[in-house]
Amino acid sequence: MNWALMYDCFGDVDRVPGLLGRVERGDDAEAWEELGRRLLLECEMVFPASFAALPRLVRLASHSARARTLAGLIVMCVPSPHGCDDLLPGCADAIRAFREILDRHLRSRPDDYLASFRFLLATEQQYHWSAVLGDFSDDFYEVACPHCAVDVTIAIGAYGRYSALRDWHLGDVDRRDLRPADPAAGVDCQGLDAVYGPDDLLAAWPQ
Repeated sequence: MNWALMYDCFGDVDRVPGLLGRVERGDDAEAWEELGRRLLLECEMVFPASFAALPRLVRLASHSARARTLAGLIVMCVPSPHGCDDLLPGCADAIRAFREILDRHLRSRPDDYLASFRFLLATEQQYHWSAVLGDFSDDFYEVACPHCAVDVTIAIGAYGRYSALRDWHLGDVDRRDLRPADPAAGVDCQGLDAVYGPDDLLAAWPQ
Protein backbone atom coordinates (compact mmCIF):
# COMPACT_ATOMS: atom_id res chain seq x y z
CA MET A 1 0.00 0.00 0.00
CA ASN A 2 1.50 3.32 -1.08
CA TRP A 3 0.34 5.53 1.76
CA ALA A 4 2.01 8.52 0.07
CA LEU A 5 -1.04 8.61 -2.23
CA MET A 6 -3.70 7.84 0.40
CA TYR A 7 -4.83 11.23 1.59
CA ASP A 8 -7.45 11.65 4.30
CA CYS A 9 -10.22 14.18 4.95
CA PHE A 10 -7.64 16.90 5.66
CA GLY A 11 -5.42 16.05 2.70
CA ASP A 12 -2.74 14.51 4.92
CA VAL A 13 -1.02 11.23 4.04
CA ASP A 14 1.06 10.67 7.17
CA ARG A 15 -1.41 10.60 10.08
CA VAL A 16 -3.67 7.62 9.40
CA PRO A 17 -0.94 4.90 9.34
CA GLY A 18 0.34 6.02 12.72
CA LEU A 19 -3.16 6.17 14.18
CA LEU A 20 -3.91 2.67 12.93
CA GLY A 21 -0.75 1.46 14.61
CA ARG A 22 -1.88 2.99 17.89
CA VAL A 23 -5.32 1.34 17.87
CA GLU A 24 -3.76 -1.98 16.86
CA ARG A 25 -1.59 -1.84 19.97
CA GLY A 26 -4.50 -1.03 22.29
CA ASP A 27 -7.87 0.68 22.66
CA ASP A 28 -6.68 4.26 22.28
CA ALA A 29 -9.81 6.44 22.48
CA GLU A 30 -8.01 9.57 21.29
CA ALA A 31 -6.60 7.76 18.26
CA TRP A 32 -10.01 6.30 17.41
CA GLU A 33 -11.61 9.74 17.57
CA GLU A 34 -9.03 11.24 15.22
CA LEU A 35 -9.32 8.28 12.85
CA GLY A 36 -13.04 8.88 12.62
CA ARG A 37 -12.49 12.53 11.73
CA ARG A 38 -9.86 11.73 9.12
CA LEU A 39 -11.54 8.78 7.41
CA LEU A 40 -15.13 10.08 7.27
CA LEU A 41 -16.69 13.47 6.62
CA GLU A 42 -20.19 13.80 8.10
CA CYS A 43 -20.47 9.98 7.85
CA GLU A 44 -21.18 10.47 4.13
CA MET A 45 -17.86 11.08 2.37
CA VAL A 46 -14.77 8.87 2.27
CA PHE A 47 -11.25 9.28 0.94
CA PRO A 48 -8.40 7.12 -0.37
CA ALA A 49 -7.13 6.68 3.19
CA SER A 50 -10.55 5.31 4.19
CA PHE A 51 -10.30 2.37 1.80
CA ALA A 52 -6.60 1.91 2.51
CA ALA A 53 -7.44 1.58 6.22
CA LEU A 54 -10.40 -0.75 5.73
CA PRO A 55 -8.52 -4.11 5.77
CA ARG A 56 -6.76 -3.19 9.01
CA LEU A 57 -10.02 -2.03 10.58
CA VAL A 58 -11.70 -5.31 9.59
CA ARG A 59 -8.92 -7.29 11.29
CA LEU A 60 -9.83 -5.47 14.52
CA ALA A 61 -13.60 -5.61 14.03
CA SER A 62 -14.21 -9.02 15.62
CA HIS A 63 -13.19 -7.70 19.04
CA SER A 64 -13.51 -3.91 18.71
CA ALA A 65 -16.85 -2.10 18.48
CA ARG A 66 -15.05 1.07 17.38
CA ALA A 67 -13.37 -0.76 14.50
CA ARG A 68 -16.64 -2.44 13.54
CA THR A 69 -18.47 0.90 13.45
CA LEU A 70 -15.80 2.74 11.48
CA ALA A 71 -15.41 -0.09 8.98
CA GLY A 72 -19.19 -0.31 8.60
CA LEU A 73 -19.58 3.41 7.93
CA ILE A 74 -16.84 3.26 5.30
CA VAL A 75 -18.52 0.33 3.52
CA MET A 76 -21.84 2.18 3.57
CA CYS A 77 -20.13 5.02 1.68
CA VAL A 78 -18.95 2.79 -1.19
CA PRO A 79 -21.65 4.07 -3.63
CA SER A 80 -20.95 7.73 -2.83
CA PRO A 81 -19.00 9.89 -5.34
CA HIS A 82 -15.56 9.46 -3.77
CA GLY A 83 -13.37 9.04 -6.86
CA CYS A 84 -11.69 5.97 -5.36
CA ASP A 85 -13.19 3.25 -7.57
CA ASP A 86 -9.71 1.97 -8.42
CA LEU A 87 -9.18 1.09 -4.73
CA LEU A 88 -12.36 -0.96 -4.33
CA PRO A 89 -11.07 -4.22 -5.88
CA GLY A 90 -8.34 -4.25 -3.24
CA CYS A 91 -10.99 -4.09 -0.53
CA ALA A 92 -13.08 -7.02 -1.79
CA ASP A 93 -11.51 -9.63 0.50
CA ALA A 94 -11.77 -7.33 3.50
CA ILE A 95 -15.45 -6.64 2.81
CA ARG A 96 -16.18 -10.39 2.53
CA ALA A 97 -14.37 -10.99 5.80
CA PHE A 98 -16.26 -8.13 7.39
CA ARG A 99 -19.55 -9.67 6.31
CA GLU A 100 -18.66 -12.90 8.12
CA ILE A 101 -17.68 -10.97 11.25
CA LEU A 102 -20.98 -9.08 11.20
CA ASP A 103 -22.96 -12.28 10.67
CA ARG A 104 -21.38 -13.87 13.75
CA HIS A 105 -21.87 -10.68 15.74
CA LEU A 106 -25.56 -10.43 14.83
CA ARG A 107 -26.22 -14.02 15.90
CA SER A 108 -25.44 -12.94 19.46
CA ARG A 109 -28.35 -10.42 19.35
CA PRO A 110 -26.14 -7.48 20.40
CA ASP A 111 -27.30 -4.07 21.62
CA ASP A 112 -26.04 -2.52 18.38
CA TYR A 113 -28.12 -4.91 16.27
CA LEU A 114 -29.65 -2.26 14.01
CA ALA A 115 -26.36 -0.53 13.20
CA SER A 116 -24.64 -3.86 12.58
CA PHE A 117 -27.51 -5.05 10.39
CA ARG A 118 -27.18 -1.90 8.28
CA PHE A 119 -23.45 -2.58 7.90
CA LEU A 120 -24.24 -6.15 6.87
CA LEU A 121 -26.64 -4.91 4.19
CA ALA A 122 -23.89 -2.64 2.85
CA THR A 123 -21.46 -5.58 2.57
CA GLU A 124 -24.14 -7.26 0.44
CA GLN A 125 -24.29 -4.11 -1.75
CA GLN A 126 -27.80 -3.36 -0.51
CA TYR A 127 -26.86 0.27 -0.05
CA HIS A 128 -30.37 1.68 -0.35
CA TRP A 129 -31.79 -0.46 2.46
CA SER A 130 -28.68 0.10 4.52
CA ALA A 131 -29.39 3.82 4.36
CA VAL A 132 -33.17 3.92 4.79
CA LEU A 133 -33.16 1.70 7.89
CA GLY A 134 -31.17 4.32 9.74
CA ASP A 135 -33.94 6.09 11.60
CA PHE A 136 -37.35 4.79 12.62
CA SER A 137 -38.23 7.80 14.77
CA ASP A 138 -37.97 10.80 12.43
CA ASP A 139 -38.96 11.81 8.93
CA PHE A 140 -37.91 14.90 6.99
CA TYR A 141 -39.73 16.13 3.92
CA GLU A 142 -38.78 18.87 1.47
CA VAL A 143 -41.74 20.77 0.02
CA ALA A 144 -42.15 24.00 -1.90
CA CYS A 145 -43.78 26.91 -0.08
CA PRO A 146 -47.20 27.45 -1.74
CA HIS A 147 -46.69 31.21 -1.58
CA CYS A 148 -43.08 31.77 -2.72
CA ALA A 149 -41.82 28.35 -3.95
CA VAL A 150 -38.90 28.39 -1.48
CA ASP A 151 -37.89 24.85 -0.45
CA VAL A 152 -39.08 24.22 3.10
CA THR A 153 -38.04 21.28 5.28
CA ILE A 154 -40.78 19.64 7.36
CA ALA A 155 -39.59 17.59 10.35
CA ILE A 156 -41.93 15.13 12.06
CA GLY A 157 -40.80 12.78 14.82
CA ALA A 158 -38.71 12.54 17.96
CA TYR A 159 -36.32 15.20 16.66
CA GLY A 160 -39.17 17.68 16.51
CA ARG A 161 -42.29 18.76 14.67
CA TYR A 162 -41.52 21.93 12.77
CA SER A 163 -40.92 23.62 9.43
CA ALA A 164 -37.64 25.36 8.61
CA LEU A 165 -35.35 26.59 5.88
CA ARG A 166 -32.41 24.19 5.71
CA ASP A 167 -29.02 25.83 5.27
CA TRP A 168 -25.87 23.79 4.58
CA HIS A 169 -23.79 25.80 7.05
CA LEU A 170 -26.35 27.05 9.57
CA GLY A 171 -28.64 24.03 9.75
CA ASP A 172 -32.40 24.59 10.18
CA VAL A 173 -33.15 28.31 10.26
CA ASP A 174 -36.42 30.23 10.62
CA ARG A 175 -37.75 27.23 12.51
CA ARG A 176 -41.49 27.25 13.24
CA ASP A 177 -43.47 24.68 15.21
CA LEU A 178 -46.16 22.81 13.31
CA ARG A 179 -49.76 23.39 14.39
CA PRO A 180 -52.19 20.48 14.80
CA ALA A 181 -54.36 19.79 11.76
CA ASP A 182 -57.93 20.99 11.88
CA PRO A 183 -60.12 17.91 12.63
CA ALA A 184 -62.83 19.48 10.47
CA ALA A 185 -60.60 18.93 7.44
CA GLY A 186 -61.41 15.24 7.63
CA VAL A 187 -57.83 13.93 7.56
CA ASP A 188 -57.65 10.45 9.02
CA CYS A 189 -54.08 9.20 9.52
CA GLN A 190 -53.91 5.52 10.36
CA GLY A 191 -50.92 4.01 12.15
CA LEU A 192 -48.64 1.59 10.37
CA ASP A 193 -46.99 -1.60 11.49
CA ALA A 194 -43.88 -2.58 9.56
CA VAL A 195 -41.35 -5.35 9.98
CA TYR A 196 -37.94 -4.70 8.51
CA GLY A 197 -36.21 -7.88 9.63
CA PRO A 198 -36.09 -10.13 12.70
CA ASP A 199 -37.70 -9.21 15.98
CA ASP A 200 -34.83 -6.87 16.81
CA LEU A 201 -35.77 -4.72 13.83
CA LEU A 202 -39.51 -4.49 14.50
CA ALA A 203 -40.72 -0.94 14.11
CA ALA A 204 -44.35 -0.62 15.16
CA TRP A 205 -46.50 2.46 15.18
CA PRO A 206 -49.70 2.35 17.28
CA GLN A 207 -53.03 2.07 15.53
